[in-house]
Amino acid sequence: MPRRPTKRPALPEQLITHPAQLAVCLTHLATAPLVGFDTEFVGEDAYRPELCLVQVSTAEQLFVIDPYECGPLDSFWELLLDPARTVIVHAGREDVRMCYFQAGTAPPNVFDVQIAAGLVGMTYPIGYAGLVHDLLHQRMTKGETLTDWRQRPLTPAQVRYAYDDVRFLLPAHRKLTERLKRHKRLEWAEEEFATAVRRAVADDVTIERWRKIKGIGVLNRRELAVAREVYGWRDKFAERLNRPPRFLMRDDLLIEIAKRAPTKAEELHAVRGLPRGQADAIIDAITRAKALPPEQCPEPEVRDNDTSNIVLLGNLLNVVLSDFSGRNRLAANLVSSGSDLKAIVRSRVYGEPLPDVPLCRGWRAKAVLPVLLAILSGDAAIRVADPKATDPLELVELEPEEDELPDAEEANEVAESTEVESRRPTEPIPPSVTTNGSL
Repeated sequence: MPRRPTKRPALPEQLITHPAQLAVCLTHLATAPLVGFDTEFVGEDAYRPELCLVQVSTAEQLFVIDPYECGPLDSFWELLLDPARTVIVHAGREDVRMCYFQAGTAPPNVFDVQIAAGLVGMTYPIGYAGLVHDLLHQRMTKGETLTDWRQRPLTPAQVRYAYDDVRFLLPAHRKLTERLKRHKRLEWAEEEFATAVRRAVADDVTIERWRKIKGIGVLNRRELAVAREVYGWRDKFAERLNRPPRFLMRDDLLIEIAKRAPTKAEELHAVRGLPRGQADAIIDAITRAKALPPEQCPEPEVRDNDTSNIVLLGNLLNVVLSDFSGRNRLAANLVSSGSDLKAIVRSRVYGEPLPDVPLCRGWRAKAVLPVLLAILSGDAAIRVADPKATDPLELVELEPEEDELPDAEEANEVAESTEVESRRPTEPIPPSVTTNGSL
């Protein structure tokens, strides 16, 4: 029997284009414990994306706020920072970052419906239209994805699109919360939401973004030091001008500078395409890198050349994880990546501590990791239970291997056999063979 679609939220809609309208909107939002939140921005030609539109929903009303028309949004960001208020987003990394850029901090209480969907067995990551269809059985029109949100006036199609982006967030939150409670995973979700917010806003010094540049793997340690310093200069230069870093200087030019490591501005001019007037700043970055002691230069990243047994066991854990996730209504790729699974295998093969990867922390370490470790230790096995079933595999716990002591009857039989053997005449050892088997 087909499932009945969730009733489409028919809520009052208001386009906020004046400070007085914004004040009324904020008064309403101040009373709402749940707020759906989305933003539209343009980031292709700026270091930080330009905020063009803010969409908000409550249980009673939908708002589209035009920041170009209604004045400063400081009071709005303060409302999102209230820990008593839950901010509901879909794939909200950029929306959280926008709040962080505008207010200096991120909302403390975020509920991401995309993450929640993965924790109850839905596809991960799932697009907003797909989530609305699969969860609420509603269809959305997503026709303004590539629109230029800076253009004014907004078209009716743009405004309709903006309303729909938050129209379904609260109904989705309600359904997903029910499922999370049913599966006793609400704490898991809260842990994931907090981690996602930290990743969205943290400038993690352990993440060396410069290592992601194409061609970085051919550089030696001193050249890597130059690349790192020039990358840092480029990033600060781009932030100051509010332009994309690669727009100011391409990655391939950065690699070329690292290889040449010029010491004078005149030598740097041999590289075409560099930003004008920045030769001295680039030379300063190169000089800092050259002044580093050898031991402070970055180590080249070691590529994993895993042996066949590690690759095979990593693939086995992938199968086990897929089966476990299917049976327990989890998105396997939300639980762990293939590289993390291989890291687990390496730690067991080489007798090392478990790696510091997400699979070894939080709810994953409690609910999933023991199953994988049981497979690696031989305490459990996986077998094909029913090839025709949706879940054809079965995880089997193995009994510990113990030396079985013979019972009394078997002991007597062994004793009698030994006595008979002892009465047989002993055959002499051939002279050509000694007792140690040597000829």
